[in-house]
Amino acid sequence: MPLDFTAIDFETANNSPASACSVGLVKVRDGRVVDSAYWLIRPPFGHDAFLEWNVRIHGIMAADVTDALLWSEQLHDLQSFAENDVLVAHNAGFDMGVIAAASAASFVPTPTYDYLCSLQVARRTYHLDSYKLPSAAMAAGFEDFTHHNALADAEACAAIIVHAADRHGASDVAELATAVGAQLKRVGAPLQPVPVE
Repeated sequence: MPLDFTAIDFETANNSPASACSVGLVKVRDGRVVDSAYWLIRPPFGHDAFLEWNVRIHGIMAADVTDALLWSEQLHDLQSFAENDVLVAHNAGFDMGVIAAASAASFVPTPTYDYLCSLQVARRTYHLDSYKLPSAAMAAGFEDFTHHNALADAEACAAIIVHAADRHGASDVAELATAVGAQLKRVGAPLQPVPVE
């Protein structure tokens, strides 16, 4: 099995995980980046306030998303890009929480994806003082990117997974998860129990 996955990163307008205001996506095939995408998202009503703290972090303001598609309108594009890939994200619980919360707040079904956290992978691959994305990306040889730009962060995440897979001799994401003692988790539909024979 080749090292195929989609790296994903969201920025949010406020503390609500439903307030996604941008997404970055990076498609990796056989360990190489083959495509990327970025777009702004208009958060759903009730989750659309832009807090000064968040704006200071990512630079996206309410005026920037006025003409952007709502979560419910852009989710199809996200799914078309990611296809049936395993998703990877740094501190993946946050990004998968965004998918679930934004879908719930928009009254659309949460898409189902298996995912792996590059933060967990980095902790079990490198010896660093900090495992925040810039530090982990630097350990993977990916430097000088615009942190908190969703596309740049997704590119950094992809670089960590590719580098770690090479280091651990893993040929795919599932093998990498096993090599570092991490679990593939799932957002959306619950994992089906394996029947005992």
